[in-house]
Amino acid sequence: MDVLASLPAFVLAVLLISASPGPAMALIFRRAALRGWGGAVPTVLGLELGLYVWALFAGAGFATLVAASEVAYLVLRVVGAAVLLYLGLKALRTAWRERRSGGAGEPAAEVPVTGRRWWGSFAEGVVVQLANPKAAVFMIAFYPAFVPADGPVFTTTALLGLLQITLETGLYLALAAGVARAGAWFRRPRIRARVEAISGTVLVGLGLRVATTAR
Repeated sequence: MDVLASLPAFVLAVLLISASPGPAMALIFRRAALRGWGGAVPTVLGLELGLYVWALFAGAGFATLVAASEVAYLVLRVVGAAVLLYLGLKALRTAWRERRSGGAGEPAAEVPVTGRRWWGSFAEGVVVQLANPKAAVFMIAFYPAFVPADGPVFTTTALLGLLQITLETGLYLALAAGVARAGAWFRRPRIRARVEAISGTVLVGLGLRVATTAR
């Protein structure tokens, strides 16, 4: 297999997969809407670091072991579901508080994301991606189509993973920038409550799907 010849197909597949709804998209939209573009950056970087770790695991064969082991897959599935449910319920709780306050007042100011808040958002993105059992299955199902079995598997996988996270980072940052342009509108109390309610519901739904869906 010629890796260079397959790159256009790889890029197209990555763009289509990245644009599909999922936990990453829900988190990025929520961060960009409520905290602005700067608030979404650490989340995007954390998600992509987590994805790259899975790519390296796939190249080293660890992702295959996780996907093949019933116990490891179950543990990862439970952890992943718990993380998504926690984030979803947290957003729903915030929406409930916003609605109790009556939704009055001026739009909240954009809070600079620095220090602990930045690292907290970054870590959240990493954990969400690493605790996603579907990421392991995706890597071992998707990458072999572009990695020659008789070549340097780990190196090729690492390079393709780097290309994927570069493309995804650009796509997700563009999405965050577009959402952030309407940041003042999203941060109006009534709209903020709806954003929290919708994103919380989506995250809870994704968490339940991860918990109940077999591989």
